[in-house]
Amino acid sequence: MQTTTLSFENLHNHGELFANMLRARRELFIVQNKWDLPEALGMEFDQYDTPASRWVVVHDEFGRVLAGNRLTPTTAEVGIYSYMIRDAQRGLLNTIPMELLYDPAPVGEHVWESSRLFVAHDVPANRRRRVHAKLVMELTKAARSLGATNCLTLLNANWPRWAGRVGVDMTAMGPVMNIDGINNQVVSMNFAANLH
Repeated sequence: MQTTTLSFENLHNHGELFANMLRARRELFIVQNKWDLPEALGMEFDQYDTPASRWVVVHDEFGRVLAGNRLTPTTAEVGIYSYMIRDAQRGLLNTIPMELLYDPAPVGEHVWESSRLFVAHDVPANRRRRVHAKLVMELTKAARSLGATNCLTLLNANWPRWAGRVGVDMTAMGPVMNIDGINNQVVSMNFAANLH
């Protein structure tokens, strides 16, 4: 099992890995979860997949994607869009409630957003915890290398059960909300104590 953090600067060094990650996202989010998201050429994407973002990918030696995640700076601006959580709060996204945060969405160089976190649906149950832990470890490493002290993310509200197991300090940033029959909550992953 390998981990790679992709950027527009290094995509060319990793063959089909970026496309495979977008294909895995489509398989999970569009095919399995039945979410209404943009797709083309068998890949899921949205307005936040830009050169400002990074993508953390867990994969095997053949490029088969096991898990992934996108990191977007909260300072990003692309037309009317910034980052998913902030744009939802501003009423720009009709699929996520505007009341997802207790306070205004932060904007700052040290705060990034973690979104589109997934473990591929065909990863066997006996490997899922290890794959998820590997993803969170690489996400932490990537965020720290970008200077992030915090990452905001919209997660399944069961996060308190596993946050300690993966070694990330998490704090609720908004209420538990039911989105498509699943309880979700915005949390902040705090990396400040471990930045070097």
